[in-house]
Amino acid sequence: MNVPENLKYTAEHEWVRAEADGTVTVGITDHAQSALGDLVFVEVPEVGRKLTANEACCVVESVKAASDVYSPIAGEVIEANTALADAPEKVNQDPYAAWLFKLRPADPGDVAKLLDAAAYRKAVEAAGEH
Repeated sequence: MNVPENLKYTAEHEWVRAEADGTVTVGITDHAQSALGDLVFVEVPEVGRKLTANEACCVVESVKAASDVYSPIAGEVIEANTALADAPEKVNQDPYAAWLFKLRPADPGDVAKLLDAAAYRKAVEAAGEH
């Protein structure tokens, strides 16, 4: 299971990268894409949408199942990776490069409250999902 140390994570298998300009980039983890299997559809949120923490805002669909993706923190969507609509397989190829959306956090301190790589690994192992 690939869990980069420089990212933050949620128990729902989203990753979060804090950017130098104060925004955050969000995607799904390697574990999530592996569990879902080959993705056939990705729906990203609209730019300008205001999200609350843990709000369902994206859908990723594989041949096995459809799954909601949740906003890890509250904020406004400032960019969405619309290219994934035509190439959902990019998430399977490299889930940490194929981000879903970027947020301007309502409270920049919220990112620090997310799981670090070690805590995320433990959560996955505790759930018996490794």
